[in-house]
Amino acid sequence: MLRTGGKSREQECSSLVKGTGKVKKRPPPVSLAYIHHQRAPLTCLLTSEHTPLSCHLAGVAKLDSELAQPESEVFEITDFTTASEWERFVSRVEEVLNDWKLTGNTARKVSPEKGEYTSGTWGEKSQEINFADFKFYITHYFLKQACEEDDGKDNLEEDAIPLAMQDLLCMNNDFPPRAHCLVRWYGIREFVVITPGTNCEAIISESKCNLLLSSISISLANSGCQVPMFVQIQQKWRRMYAGECKGPGVRTDFEIVHLRRAPVQYNHLSGLLDIFKSKIGCSLFPLPPVNIAIRFTYVLQDWQQYSWPQQPPDFDALLGGEVGGVEFGKFPFGACEEPISELHLAATWPHLTEGIVVDNDVYSDLDPLQAPHWSVRVRTAENPQCLLGEAVTELFKLCCRTESTEEIPGRGYAEDEGKENSDISSALSKLTEPAATVPISKLSVSNMVHSARKHIRRHRRIDESPLNTDILNSVLLYLFPDAAVEKSDCKNNSQLSSSCGTSEQEKTSDYNLFHQLKSAPSDSLTYRLALCVCLVNYYYGGLRAVGHLWQEFVLELRYRWENNHLICGLAGGAPDLRCCLLHQKFQMLNCCIERKKARDESHKVPEGKEKEHRVSGACQKSRQGPECATSASSSTREVSQGKSWDSWSDSEEEFFECLSDQGETEATQTEDRREGSKSRAEGRLHPYNNMTLLNSAEPLYVPVTQEPAPMTEDLLAEQSEVLTKLGTSAEGTHLRARMQSACLLSDMESFKAANPGCVLEDFVRWYSPRDYVEEEVVDEKGNTMVTGTLSPRMKIPGNMWVEAWETARVTPARRQKRLFDDTKEAEKVLHYMAMQKPADLARHLLPCILHATILKLKEEESAEDIPSVQKNIQQATVQASKLLQCPSQDYKKLEDLINQLLTMETVITQARSLKAKFSIPEDDSGEAADELKKFVSSLLEEPEVVVTGAGQGLAGSIIHRLFISAQRAALLAPVDEDLGSDKKQTGGSSRVPDFPPPAGREILLRTCVPRPAPYSKALPQRLFCVLMREEFRLAGAFSTDTSFF
Repeated sequence: MLRTGGKSREQECSSLVKGTGKVKKRPPPVSLAYIHHQRAPLTCLLTSEHTPLSCHLAGVAKLDSELAQPESEVFEITDFTTASEWERFVSRVEEVLNDWKLTGNTARKVSPEKGEYTSGTWGEKSQEINFADFKFYITHYFLKQACEEDDGKDNLEEDAIPLAMQDLLCMNNDFPPRAHCLVRWYGIREFVVITPGTNCEAIISESKCNLLLSSISISLANSGCQVPMFVQIQQKWRRMYAGECKGPGVRTDFEIVHLRRAPVQYNHLSGLLDIFKSKIGCSLFPLPPVNIAIRFTYVLQDWQQYSWPQQPPDFDALLGGEVGGVEFGKFPFGACEEPISELHLAATWPHLTEGIVVDNDVYSDLDPLQAPHWSVRVRTAENPQCLLGEAVTELFKLCCRTESTEEIPGRGYAEDEGKENSDISSALSKLTEPAATVPISKLSVSNMVHSARKHIRRHRRIDESPLNTDILNSVLLYLFPDAAVEKSDCKNNSQLSSSCGTSEQEKTSDYNLFHQLKSAPSDSLTYRLALCVCLVNYYYGGLRAVGHLWQEFVLELRYRWENNHLICGLAGGAPDLRCCLLHQKFQMLNCCIERKKARDESHKVPEGKEKEHRVSGACQKSRQGPECATSASSSTREVSQGKSWDSWSDSEEEFFECLSDQGETEATQTEDRREGSKSRAEGRLHPYNNMTLLNSAEPLYVPVTQEPAPMTEDLLAEQSEVLTKLGTSAEGTHLRARMQSACLLSDMESFKAANPGCVLEDFVRWYSPRDYVEEEVVDEKGNTMVTGTLSPRMKIPGNMWVEAWETARVTPARRQKRLFDDTKEAEKVLHYMAMQKPADLARHLLPCILHATILKLKEEESAEDIPSVQKNIQQATVQASKLLQCPSQDYKKLEDLINQLLTMETVITQARSLKAKFSIPEDDSGEAADELKKFVSSLLEEPEVVVTGAGQGLAGSIIHRLFISAQRAALLAPVDEDLGSDKKQTGGSSRVPDFPPPAGREILLRTCVPRPAPYSKALPQRLFCVLMREEFRLAGAFSTDTSFF
């Protein structure tokens, strides 16, 4: 056995996990000691001491010297059959490389296209590996296009250097704006990284770093992998990596130096060139030329000289005083702060050589205005406050509140009153108790004045309403525009209410969006109410203001119900089940008002014309011809549709729509004299298709019938639940059929009253012609006759139609119990609304709010034309449709949807801010304006945008002026100087420099020289330098010929 004075590699393996300790295991093979040749680490060129970062080979050299010592006299028994933890780790890395098929020759002559690192798709796959109980992640990063284009080996050369070494010299993708840091520093398109686990400590010690580097070196050698492999060392925030790439007879070592401050002698190009030349150590003369690429980044943060494109508050207006303006019916839009925080200008010199440019501590040729390549990126403000987003978010928060409408006005006052009246129960006993002595301090004038003032303030607060009268009136006039009509024009209110809902609005896809979102039409009362509630909640008092507005709104609805005024902004007819429940309730109340109004007006109609009117008033529908029998919605009365079981119950009161007995008697006597037998017929509309009754020659008349009861979705669900609870028993089935046939029974009674002497077949011929089968037969005399009979389903024993016909009385519609009790239904709707809490109201209106938000985003985006926002709006609409159509809404997903919509508002405000800064007029459609609009749109869509013409182009000159203005503002220079004259005076000739000192400087040095000996193979060498105010980084990739050294 060998006796070593220092730690062996196996001991280092063990200490990585367990700390120090004596390990009696097999040492690594001696043949591996040649893996790393002696070389000058990169850090040694900067400092005199070897740091753990770059001098990681010191342990390997020490191990070589120890292995050369004679064996120790200490006798120890070592088990060579047991694999150490280090060997298992190396084996596991090799297995992963083989599983990912990263072994073998990867050399190609295909170079990546220009900009491919940014536009291409990067892929990654990761696995977890362990070194004993220390967790690591091994991750493979690769550019998909480069790796998937050609899977064959036809264009591979046996002696070609690995693909990563070729990438070191490629100039097509210098300074990619969006890529992994190793891609930016080394220009490689495929690599493997080993990083410590999530909760594991960083690899800081020198011995652990050396151990990991030796592990990846052995894995690369054993597997034949030519993909570079890195190990992350030091703290993660430092982004420190050390790695290696192996090829046939060549090796590239990747090293990084990271300092807080740049040494003075290396703070410019000439000093960095000295480092690079010293590191490669080439003895050739003259030295091969060094290719140089330089990028300086300038940051613009001051926008004081440029207007902010946001509507200022109008303090003179009634609803003014708020940024963005407040107009009921329109959502606010825009940012309350500057959405663009910084503009980064990158001036790039892509191809330079050492003799062309001078940059030292005394003088520099690097003038940004003379740079051949400019590119710009913008940094946006993090979560800027936007008006639309704030308003919608506040309303969404209101959905989670629990206060009722009654609790809101008394909040804050009841507590004060309770403190004074907390002991009312013992008030009488206190009257008999001796009066307690009052301290003199309590009798002071100041205390009495304070108590009186608090009393006055308390009662004043109780009398004050959350919304002042002017704002409340403006909101109600917006909600009910027909309220402004003079009383003399009240006759036209019905026309106004019907036209208000559909005011020549084009039925576009945007208008019909409420079908998808289950909200309400954009010109409806519900939609307007949602806008007002959102704005009142955001601007005028929050929860208390919403409660106050809702109370006044319900009172207005009750007033309209009691005074027969139709509600403006609602489509006529039954409730639309495609809309939200609150909109259906409003439509139901409107139906009740229509029925009540028609009933009241029917009493004013002359008695002779009474028979010409239906009970339902304005909503009449007459039975049509047989052609309508195919349409269930227009002619055939479905037994189970539109009928509430409550109206069938015998316990309900009877309501009749009859005239006075005297008038009816007189009318009956007159008809008896004129028509004889026809005097018994009541409630006729008109003859039906020249048909006659089967048992007489009398014409068949269409009767006056009642309209079915309109129903909202909650009533339908309630009715369905009740019918389901009846069960499947015979009694339950029979009861369910009777409940569903109340409308049928009413129509039968009306038919009997209009057609005396009729039979069931006559009713079926009119009501459901498909159930009356006619056929031609030939009698005994040879004459063809048409006979009819009921369909088979009508002849089934116990048929409900037969039973209902037998129980139906001869009663005209006006004497029947109302199928739709408008008084009862209206009171139910008003009670339902009065019981809604502000949070319930917000939940009801949330679909309309999202609907309005999407429409507002579409409207604002149409002026900016941002493709990404257009696509996101379409996706958000589909997502909102899925969420809002569900019976139980997922508020967590709705919150995510709202945040997604608010992000679109931020992007639109960013586009407007950039347009204002680049002085793009809204109505200008010239070529220059189109170029600037395209440039601004690209700034929001792409990570970095190339400035056409650099500093001499249209966009470049505007950017130049932006920096000049910011410089003058920063240095307090006069702002009224001509910017055009300063444009000509660049560099040191102007009093104020046009550009600030660069926030970051990146210098890339490349060459191809033989190393380590003059006769070695010429291999690529690369050094990437980053110089910032608080960071100095050198990332070097140095290749060595391992065959001829």
